[in-house]
Amino acid sequence: MNAWIVNFLYFPDDKSAYIPAIFEFAIFAVICVLVFRWIVRHSKKQEEQTRELEERVLRERKIEQQKDQQ
Repeated sequence: MNAWIVNFLYFPDDKSAYIPAIFEFAIFAVICVLVFRWIVRHSKKQEEQTRELEERVLRERKIEQQKDQQ
């Protein structure tokens, strides 16, 4: 088991091989932050639309109840 893990992990002697990995990580990290912010913004818009729909339905129910009472 340990031999498999040691063969799987690769630590280069030349540390300049890490530079492309750092760039890739930075790019993916920025993309993750942007996607997260987009999801939060989209969620807030949906929440507002849901709130407006709920208020409209409640107003319509109130109007219907007033008509039924008359």
